[in-house]
Amino acid sequence: MQIESSRRSNRQRSDTTRAAIIDAAHGLFVARGYAETSTPDIVAAAGLTRGALYHHFEDKKSLFRAVAEREARAVAARIEAATIDGLTPREALMTGARIYFEAMAEPGRLRILLLDGPAVLGMRTMAAIDAANAQRTLEEGLAAAMAPDVFEPAALSATATLLSAAFDRAALEIADGASTQRYVEAIGHLIDRLISA
Repeated sequence: MQIESSRRSNRQRSDTTRAAIIDAAHGLFVARGYAETSTPDIVAAAGLTRGALYHHFEDKKSLFRAVAEREARAVAARIEAATIDGLTPREALMTGARIYFEAMAEPGRLRILLLDGPAVLGMRTMAAIDAANAQRTLEEGLAAAMAPDVFEPAALSATATLLSAAFDRAALEIADGASTQRYVEAIGHLIDRLISA
C-alpha cells in the first residue's frame, strides 16, 4: 500500500512538473514566439531546473509539440462540448464552425497552431495533430451530415482536410479584423454544398 502511494505521489509530482513546464513554455511561446524563447527562459519561468525540463522533454521542439497538442485538444474539446446531442448534423457543423473561430481567438492559440506550428514542427506533424483533434470533429460532422455512400472514407478525409484549411484561413482573416459572421456564413455555404451532394 505504501509503495502504491509512493508511486502515485511520484507520478503526481512528475505530472505537476510537466504541466508547469508546458504552462511556462506556452506563455513564452505566445509572448515571444518559438525562435525568441530559450530553454533557460522556460525553466526560469517555470521555477525549475534544466534537468527537470530535459527529464520530460527531449528538446525545445518536443516541448513546443506538447504545447501545440494541448492547444489542439482544447479546441476540439470546446467544439465537442458545444455540439451536443439534439442538433441536426448541419446545426452541429455550423455550431462547430462558430466555436472553432471563438477557440482560435484565444490569445496565442493562432500563433502556436497556425503560424509557428507549421514552421517549427512541419506541415505533416501539424496535420497529424489537427487530424487527431479539430479535423477529427469536422470529419465526424461531415460523415453524419452527408448521405450514406456519398464519399468513401479516404475522400471524406480529404474533404475534411480541405475544409479544415478553409477554417484555418478564415481564422487568420478574423484575427486580422475580418467579420466572424461573414466567415461563418461562407463556411455555411460550403457545408450546404457538401452535404447536398
